[in-house]
Amino acid sequence: MGSISFTRWWIPGFVMAKRKKQGILAVWRRLRRQHAAMLGLFIIASLALLGIFAPFLTPYDPVKQDLTHVLLPPSRFHLLGTDHLGRDILARILYGTRLSLFIGFLAVGLGLLVGVPLGIISGYYGGWLDIVIQRFVDVMLAFPSFLLALSLVSLLGVGLTNVILAVGVSTIPSFIRLTRGSVLVIREQTYIEAAKAVGAHDTTILFKHILPNTLTPVIVQATLGLGVAILMASGLGFLGLGVQPPTPEWGAMLGEGRNYIFSAPHVATFPGLTIFLAVLGFNLLGDGLRDALDPYLKTLT
Repeated sequence: MGSISFTRWWIPGFVMAKRKKQGILAVWRRLRRQHAAMLGLFIIASLALLGIFAPFLTPYDPVKQDLTHVLLPPSRFHLLGTDHLGRDILARILYGTRLSLFIGFLAVGLGLLVGVPLGIISGYYGGWLDIVIQRFVDVMLAFPSFLLALSLVSLLGVGLTNVILAVGVSTIPSFIRLTRGSVLVIREQTYIEAAKAVGAHDTTILFKHILPNTLTPVIVQATLGLGVAILMASGLGFLGLGVQPPTPEWGAMLGEGRNYIFSAPHVATFPGLTIFLAVLGFNLLGDGLRDALDPYLKTLT
């Protein structure tokens, strides 16, 4: 009797795991065929590795000042030159990569943590809950995302934690709207009606049937949102409202370099290029994931 129960549990579980693995491999095959998406993945992976191994890639301290070597152009001693305080720009970019990616992932994670559950509740239950949540979203969407983040920082104050909160809150409305739209379609499907007919609890339906089927657009939005979050955090840093000096952060470096744009253009150019590459990488990868996860493209594999 025990062996029969084990077999009934193990075989379906093994089959589901195998199908899931095959599905992931199919997505990877479709993604791998898209050269732009693979370029984006390469850029992101390269930036992540450079940030992780920053202490081993440069001998310079990113915050140590050397006033005898200020505004030096790129050379074999300082590959990207030095800034107005004699700090090595390459070292600051490498260490700033850690911080910028950290802000981006945490901010988007906050948007997912709040936006997806609210979107599911709004779309599934409807009624007054839907009205309240959507009016909240309308109010937030009345502000441009960067202006909303700027307003929140002005209320909360500057600093790393407040930047993450401000950028994260500004991403919540898009996740709510996207998730709600997916749920409105999914809740009308036959398998949802069947689950209700056999007496499945709402919690079971939400977590077992609805949530997994909303993940595809959410994953794509999250990938694209990472680029937007990094850009917004850099914008706040550029205005002096983000991470405070002397901590290396791309936007703050760009803001400091604007005063030397004509006399020492390399000070602002290299942080700006790094921001451009990071945003480009996430956008390329997000576009590729959108095509790779599209169920209508499965027949092409």
